[in-house]
Amino acid sequence: MLLKLRNFLFGNPRDFFDKETRRSISLVAFLAWVGLGADGISSSCYGPEEAFVALGNHTELAIYLAIATALTVFIISYAYTQVIELFPNGGGGYRVATRLLGKYAGLVSGSALIVDYVLTISISIASGIDAILVFYHKIFKVQNLSYLYFL
Repeated sequence: MLLKLRNFLFGNPRDFFDKETRRSISLVAFLAWVGLGADGISSSCYGPEEAFVALGNHTELAIYLAIATALTVFIISYAYTQVIELFPNGGGGYRVATRLLGKYAGLVSGSALIVDYVLTISISIASGIDAILVFYHKIFKVQNLSYLYFL
C-alpha cells in the first residue's frame, strides 16, 4: 500500500544508468547552479559600489581597487578550474573539502556555505530596501521616510 502511494506521488523508480535519466538529472543540476548563481550576482551588484563608496575622497585609489578586484576574480576563477579538474563530475565546497582535507574541514566548509547563503540573502534584502528608500527620497523629495518601514 505504501509502495503504491509512493509510486503515485513520485512516479515509478528510475534507472540511473538510463541516458534519459542522466540527462534529466544534469538539467536539474544546471538549473540549481543557475539558482545558486544569485550568490555571486548579488555580490557583484553591491560589492563594487560599496568598495568605491569606502574610498571616500581618495578617488586616486580607484584604479588600484579595480585592479585588485580583477586580480581577485582571476585567482578565484583559476582555483575553480583546478577544482573542476580534480572533480569533473561536480562536488561543491563540502565534498571537495571532505575529500581533500578530511571530514572536519568538510563540516566547516558546509557550515560556512550555509552562513554565506544566509548573509547573502540578508544583504540582498537590505540592499533592495536601501534602493527603494533612495528611490522614494529622490522622487518624492521626502526627508522623513519613517513611514516606509511599515510597508
